[in-house]
Amino acid sequence: MTRVIIVRHGQSTYNIERRIQGRADVSTLTDKGYSDASKVGKALSNISFNAIYSSPLQRARQTAEIIHQELAGQSEVRISDLLLEIDLPLWEKMLTSEVKQKFAEDYRIWHEQPHELQMLIKDGGETREHFPVLSLYAQARQFWQEVLARHTGETILIVGHNGINRALISTALGVHPSRYHSLQQSNCCISVLNFAGKLGEPVQLESMNQTQHMGETLPSLRPGHHGVRLLLVRHGETEWNRQTRFQGQIDVPLNDNGREQARKAGVFLQDVAIDFAVSSSMLRPKETAEIILGHHPQINLELQDGLREISHGLWEGKLEAEIEQEFPTELHQWRIAPAEVQMPEGENLQQVWERSVISWQNIVQTALANQRQTGLIVAHDATNKTLLCHVLGLTPDNFWNFRQGNGAVSVIDYPSGLNGVPVLQAMNITSHLSGGVLDKTAAGAL
Repeated sequence: MTRVIIVRHGQSTYNIERRIQGRADVSTLTDKGYSDASKVGKALSNISFNAIYSSPLQRARQTAEIIHQELAGQSEVRISDLLLEIDLPLWEKMLTSEVKQKFAEDYRIWHEQPHELQMLIKDGGETREHFPVLSLYAQARQFWQEVLARHTGETILIVGHNGINRALISTALGVHPSRYHSLQQSNCCISVLNFAGKLGEPVQLESMNQTQHMGETLPSLRPGHHGVRLLLVRHGETEWNRQTRFQGQIDVPLNDNGREQARKAGVFLQDVAIDFAVSSSMLRPKETAEIILGHHPQINLELQDGLREISHGLWEGKLEAEIEQEFPTELHQWRIAPAEVQMPEGENLQQVWERSVISWQNIVQTALANQRQTGLIVAHDATNKTLLCHVLGLTPDNFWNFRQGNGAVSVIDYPSGLNGVPVLQAMNITSHLSGGVLDKTAAGAL
């Protein structure tokens, strides 16, 4: 496995001024940017990196150098032009408000169909068409092709920018460029990808947009956000998780470790203003939700069958090793092409998708109608992974691209209601459980 940790540069002067940076190399880190970069370095200091790559632009390079100092003697920072920020030559250095005014239609396209944004660039005596988002994704793919071949089985650190980091994560997972705005990258955030091999081979997003090392519980809501924020949590550990026994729809309760994970998730979310809460109707998520809501006693917990775990049919109650013996072909298929598996006397992922997405959209719709802003949703591994695929416009084929630790928190915003594109603000936050950047919860079976 090749582990890749991706960091966005610290807060810059242009970030403060709300200017479009693009490839302009004018802005530098603010005092907060320096301080946060140092915090990232400390958060990563117990990880051994085989290589560190940075964009050549000074806001990223400065961030990489500060992190490198905290990593005490680890490999030098290598500069790669393939980590340059998105190229927006007609907008560079302008205030966002000026771009909105001067390029109103293009700015609308940028937000609604970013892959269709086109700029006409005068190059010498000729005019050429430039598609900023599409060329950024091509650049990201080229970076992966070169770097993954060079660092098979190693751990590398990348320090880039908002746009290129989104493109790197998107091209790794197969997220379409039309969903460019569906992934959030905060200043000095940490994201973790695990590659089985080259680009196009299996890859897992272990976590995305962690900001807890800077003292932020969750990424902040954007100014003027009037939509809905859902905090998607996986239930705490059960004894069957620990034993790698498939539980599916057998109603197994939390074990002591699972209750402790729920308690820690509750402490982590205690200062978040939660307006409503929904859980799968099964014991393990219901108990997890009730423990978390101990800090929010005024909130009633609603139960929804649509969020139940996948029915594993005849696999339920069996250890992974037993299924390996009885259903070797199906288990192998489940590991490599989960969307094609019909569980014997159980469900397939399409069925889980249909019922969980209906529940999910009803939750968003109800919250919008009642003007509730933040909701806690507690469900299961398969349910959560299916919902994450839905949020990013992926299919059930991408099921294994997401990790969901027991007691982990993911954050999904609907800034423009159900008709707008949802934003995965953060995924699989487990720092409240392990105290570190990496997910140390038991992988467990479903």
